[in-house]
Amino acid sequence: MSFAEFESSTRSETPPENLTPALSALWYDARENWAAAHEQAQADHSADGAWVHAYLHRKEGDMENASYWYIKAGRSRPADDVTLKCEWEQIARSLLKDPPTP
Repeated sequence: MSFAEFESSTRSETPPENLTPALSALWYDARENWAAAHEQAQADHSADGAWVHAYLHRKEGDMENASYWYIKAGRSRPADDVTLKCEWEQIARSLLKDPPTP
């Protein structure tokens, strides 16, 4: 699935089939369902799940918890000027293996 297809799918009522828990978490986050997104991220014990988990806590404003999850993911917390939308796209593109075109 491409990033464009994934992003477009967030306008549907149900997520696409066969999403990983980390991508499912991003899908629910895009639908403004933080609780479902968090549940999906917690179900994914991989570094990808930890990265999404970190992003969700950053979005929530819980920077201490976010920092913990960024460490678990092996990632640095984004600079303060990186928007949540930008980070969401970065994570989604990475998980989908669909980098932006230059």
